[in-house]
Amino acid sequence: MSKTKVIAFANNKGGSGKTTTCSNVGCAMAMLGKKVLMIDGDMQLNLTISFFDEEKAYEFAKGETNIYRAIKDERDLSDYIVETSIKGLDIIPSTSLMSSIEFDLFAKWQRESVLKKCLERVRAKGYYDYILIDSPPTLGGWVMNVMCASDYVVVPVEASPWGLFGLANMFDFCNQAKSMAPNLEVLGIAVTKADERKKYFKQTMETLQEMEGARLFENYIRVDSTVEWAQDNSQPVVAFKKNSRSAKEYMELTKEIMKYANR
Repeated sequence: MSKTKVIAFANNKGGSGKTTTCSNVGCAMAMLGKKVLMIDGDMQLNLTISFFDEEKAYEFAKGETNIYRAIKDERDLSDYIVETSIKGLDIIPSTSLMSSIEFDLFAKWQRESVLKKCLERVRAKGYYDYILIDSPPTLGGWVMNVMCASDYVVVPVEASPWGLFGLANMFDFCNQAKSMAPNLEVLGIAVTKADERKKYFKQTMETLQEMEGARLFENYIRVDSTVEWAQDNSQPVVAFKKNSRSAKEYMELTKEIMKYANR
């Protein structure tokens, strides 16, 4: 059985398309026949709402089946997994209580490795081909936990004048994480919300191509209102409208991510 790969989706810049990219890549992986576990590590619950309606998402958030309960009590994550309507795709939901996770982690022994320890048994079973973790738009102790538990990091970047803001800090943070997780690798930068008609799109792509030590994925995601309609229906666009432009782009991006993650 192949080794489970853990991929974090992270960017300290809000509005980067991080959760949308994470949800669609995970769903596309499942549609390609892989077994995928997604972990919603953000207090906004957007990844959870990508697969469940708000009522069900808040039921998870108010109950015991969410990532906060597992991390706070340092429990095996196996007991917090729920199935989605997508075959082969499971998720560990989030909760607004994640707003206090930094405080809870502060007093724990080896606090940067709590998530990694909670994930050990799930990884050891080898049931999942991929575990994808959606992290919040911050650079703190919880995101360091996400990094230390991961093999790879995908950095979604919005193709806008402000999209590159703070990217240097993001890569500095990744380098800090590597001091505790030497095998961690930045898999690549995924450009989102691209509008090829705009001059700044070309500027953004040129700037990213010139960055040293950072792979820029060939496949990028263009602006498409179908993504918003999919979100309104609590579905990733690759499941909501498979033949849409954005669904095809996410599918190709997913194949590219899998190619590099399996080298």
